[in-house]
Amino acid sequence: MPESPGIAARGVLGALLCTAFSAAPLTAAAAPAPTPPEASGIPFTQRYHSVHRGGIVRAANSAITCRSPKSKGAASCSSLQQGAQGANGDYDMFYVDLDDDPNTYNSSRARLSLPADSRVRYARLYWGGNLRVGEQKPPKDNGRVLIAEPGGEYKEVLADTQVAHRDADGSDSYQASADITPLVRSSGSGHWTVAQINVAMGHSKAGAWGGWTMVVAYEKDTDPLRELVLWDGFESVRPGRARHSVTMTGLRIGPRSAGRAGLVAYDGDRGARGDSVRVRADDKGQLLIDDRANPSDDSMNSTIADFGTTVTGRQPAHANTLGYDSDVFDIRPALADGANSLTFRFGAEDNGHFLGALFVQADARR
Repeated sequence: MPESPGIAARGVLGALLCTAFSAAPLTAAAAPAPTPPEASGIPFTQRYHSVHRGGIVRAANSAITCRSPKSKGAASCSSLQQGAQGANGDYDMFYVDLDDDPNTYNSSRARLSLPADSRVRYARLYWGGNLRVGEQKPPKDNGRVLIAEPGGEYKEVLADTQVAHRDADGSDSYQASADITPLVRSSGSGHWTVAQINVAMGHSKAGAWGGWTMVVAYEKDTDPLRELVLWDGFESVRPGRARHSVTMTGLRIGPRSAGRAGLVAYDGDRGARGDSVRVRADDKGQLLIDDRANPSDDSMNSTIADFGTTVTGRQPAHANTLGYDSDVFDIRPALADGANSLTFRFGAEDNGHFLGALFVQADARR
């Protein structure tokens, strides 16, 4: 089937890589970027769907981490970064900043690994954070970040679609995204750096959180024929309401197919029980997702993991990201009979969380 980007109905401003192939980094004196339109919640809709030989890979990291405990009995910051339980609301939080550029106040890296002899078909960058913690950050920069390809210098990226911005529940949270296909197509695998995510530092009950995920669909002639689907939005999942669900339709997944699902979520606390993810193929029974990194009752637990193993190709590679989740799960058990649709259902612990993106890779029916 042809590719279906699924973005025409979103009131897109147009993809803007303002200095996409410039050698000069953006400086502090640069003119401010225009602010994309905002909405407090954006329903999940299809962003990309294609059937071809290839797959989906992603790179991700957080933009902020703990500096010191603020609550009695809280684990040390170093223990937390190594994977101990703890929530961002119990810590003074400060930016991750790994570059040597004095014009950036946060920056982190992650490795994008594309298979040899593959070709990039589509690439999208998601970023988000909380603006109200020990300080209040203005929302005017929500739709702007800097990105550097492997060995390259920073380029400005502007959101090309509506920015989600929700001011409620003690936080001031948002997600933005942009099509960065030309840049990823030209630069490929390696460590990518994302900087200047608009996120507040300090301490509050709601806690500071923020991070980024790059999702890339690629084509490779020797790979199986696959369904490749990316959906996104910005939905608040709270306790005491009907479980939130996302249903992907128009699929032709074969019986006994290999399959995986990737999820981007914000403000999930490790150790706070109640978060869950279930997937159902057509009208079959639900599969409760559970692996070593994501317990079935604490799935939004501040991890960046693949199939239960923490992703280490990041700088820093904190095991507890304190409010940022970008995980890939095995959903093969749900695909025994194939599927024409997949429904994902999300439950929440007391403080809830935000959903930002969801992607699926599964073998296609021939």
